[in-house]
Amino acid sequence: MDASANIGRREREILTAIVESYISTGEPVGSRTLARANPENLSAASIRNVMADLADAGFLEQPHTSAGRVPTTKAYRFYVKQLTGEARLSPADENLIQGSLQGLQDVPEFMERTSHVLSLISHSVGVTVSSAAGQHNALEHVYFQRMADKKVLAVVVMRNGVVRDRVLRLSQDLPVADLEAAAAYINQNFRGWEMESLRNEISKRIQQERSEYDRLMRSVEQLYAQGALATEGPAQAVFVEGASNLVITEQDQERLRQLLATLEEKQRIVDLLSAYLDVRQEAVRVVVGLEDAMPHLSNFVLIGMPARMGDEVLGSLAVIGPTRMDYEHTITAVSYIARLFDQLWNEST
Repeated sequence: MDASANIGRREREILTAIVESYISTGEPVGSRTLARANPENLSAASIRNVMADLADAGFLEQPHTSAGRVPTTKAYRFYVKQLTGEARLSPADENLIQGSLQGLQDVPEFMERTSHVLSLISHSVGVTVSSAAGQHNALEHVYFQRMADKKVLAVVVMRNGVVRDRVLRLSQDLPVADLEAAAAYINQNFRGWEMESLRNEISKRIQQERSEYDRLMRSVEQLYAQGALATEGPAQAVFVEGASNLVITEQDQERLRQLLATLEEKQRIVDLLSAYLDVRQEAVRVVVGLEDAMPHLSNFVLIGMPARMGDEVLGSLAVIGPTRMDYEHTITAVSYIARLFDQLWNEST
């Protein structure tokens, strides 16, 4: 049974006060400190008894014999459940967010800027992943130009205005007529398709329709195989900002080193956010202790949610930091940015 279910009002108030004091100061909290701030005028002795009960229940620990108490992971999880979600950002924070994100026309650019804004607001690490989905990664048209024997320039224009070009080196030469036919086939059949779906469909048609469109499909196959329709980089763009914010206590240096190693590997960030953020969720999720996905991150917190345009998920945004962070402020900021993302992208389409 969850021990938090048995916590009474007095214990809940004292535990909340301890968590908020420790978040604010980083110093172990003693009974005298709480007694001075307690509206019920409880004595230090009475508060010590409550703190002892909370320690026995696994909510508090004592780092040194003579020190006060500090919250455990269990205490932070309990604290997060008590938050009402009614907090608002300050006008200064709202202006900072809106001024940084207004006017952006590209999802990856929005996500990159968002990672920076989240790091400023939370004083932790801002992490965003752009799925590069939907119309923002959809084909407008493709063009092939013969440059030399067995050498072709492929130009791919996306719906969001991004233009990608690459030089293809083919195993056999293709005449201009075949290049034009291949481009016409792709443009007529796949304009508006998301790139990953387009590549999957062409791969399937190469196998299914080879006999019907033998010469044409051989041309398309060769251009496709050389990467004519490949996007730059991974399908998911990952942005991380604010690692320098994680200046924490000396005993946490090893955990910090492990977190930084994780942040350097983009795929591990994608895996981490995928493990905890469900595309179906409508609210901010707070995960205290990330050991289920990555055991070495047991003392870190993830606060995040999907980034949507209507019903379409275009990525995710999150803050990763130590357990001693301002939860309510960070939750509010993540929620505000996610709503702003949906609003701005609906206005631009």
